[in-house]
Amino acid sequence: MTSPQQPVPARPTSRDVARAAGVSQATVSLVLGGKWPGRVSEVTAQRVREAAAELGYRPNLAARSLRLGRTRTALLVVPALTNEFFARVYAGAAALAAEHDFGVVLYPSPDGTGPARDPFASARAALDGVIASSMAADALDALHGADLPLVMLDSDPAGTGPAAHVNLDIADGMRQVTDHLLGLGHRRFLHLASAVDTWTFAVRAEALHAALGAAGDATVRTVRAPLDVGAGREAAEQALAVTGERPTAIICDDDILAAGACKAARRLGLRVPDELSVTGFDDLALATALEPELTTVRLPAEQVGERGMEALLAVLDGRPSEQGGLPVELVVRGSTAPPPAARA
Repeated sequence: MTSPQQPVPARPTSRDVARAAGVSQATVSLVLGGKWPGRVSEVTAQRVREAAAELGYRPNLAARSLRLGRTRTALLVVPALTNEFFARVYAGAAALAAEHDFGVVLYPSPDGTGPARDPFASARAALDGVIASSMAADALDALHGADLPLVMLDSDPAGTGPAAHVNLDIADGMRQVTDHLLGLGHRRFLHLASAVDTWTFAVRAEALHAALGAAGDATVRTVRAPLDVGAGREAAEQALAVTGERPTAIICDDDILAAGACKAARRLGLRVPDELSVTGFDDLALATALEPELTTVRLPAEQVGERGMEALLAVLDGRPSEQGGLPVELVVRGSTAPPPAARA
C-alpha cells in the first residue's frame, strides 16, 4: 500500500520575508538587491537578511530579469584558455558575480588577441555586459557594437570606447625587475619579449628601456618570441649563441618565456643564476616548478577579475567605478644573483 503523496511546501515569497521582518516588500527588495545603503538602516537590513535565511527565501531571478530587462549575465573574453592568468581572472570575476546573482560566461577569442566574434545570435539579448582581458578594445567591436557596456582589463586606458578600465601597475612591475637586477650589478641584458602586440607588453618594453636608459651604463638587446616555452627557448638560445659579450641577465615578458630561457641556458651549459640570471612576469604556478625557482612579478589576477566585475556592476547601476591601477609585487627567488664579474 502506497502512502499518500505529501504536498510540496509552498516556496517562500518576498511577502513572507517582509511579514517575518516587519517591513514592506519594497524594503525586502532593496536589501536583497543590494541597494539598501542610504535608504535602509543596517539593523533593518540585517533583520531582512536573517528572515530570508530562516525562511529559505531565494529571489526569483527569472522574474527579476524580465522586470529589469537584464539577463544578469556577463561575458568574459580572454585571449586563451591555456594561460593560468586568465583562469584566475575568471575565478575572481565569477566569485564576485555570484554574490550579486550574476553569471559569467568565459569566452576565448578564437583568434587570440582579436577580433572576437559574437558567440551569440544576439549579444544584446543574451548579455548585460562584456569584460575583456589583455586585448585591444577594437577587437571587441562585434560585441561592443551591440551597445553593451564594455570593461577592459589590462588594456590601454586611453581608449574612449570602453565604459571602464581596470589595470595593473605593469610599468612599476618592470621597474622593480630592473632595479633588482641593476642592484645586483648586472649591466648587460637580453629582453625576451612577447611577440603578441598588445598594450600590456608595450608598457613592459617602455618601462624596461626607460629604467635601463636611466642607469647610463646598461645595454639591452631585444628578441621576440610567441608565448610558448619552445619558442622562448629557441629565441633565447639563438640570442645567447651570438658572438661578443654575452648578457648576464634575461628579462622575460612572461613566466612561460622565462621557462624557455632557462631551458636555453641549460642546453648551452650555462648555470642559472651563477652565470645567467633570468626573470619572469606573472608568477604562474610554473615559476615555482622551475629549478631554481623563478624571480618574477606577481600579478593579482583574481583581484583583476573582481575589480572588472565590480566596474561592470557600477556601470550598470550608473555609479562611477573605482579608479587606480592595482599594485604588483616582485618576488625574488633563486633564478637571480650577482653576475660572475661582481662575485669575482
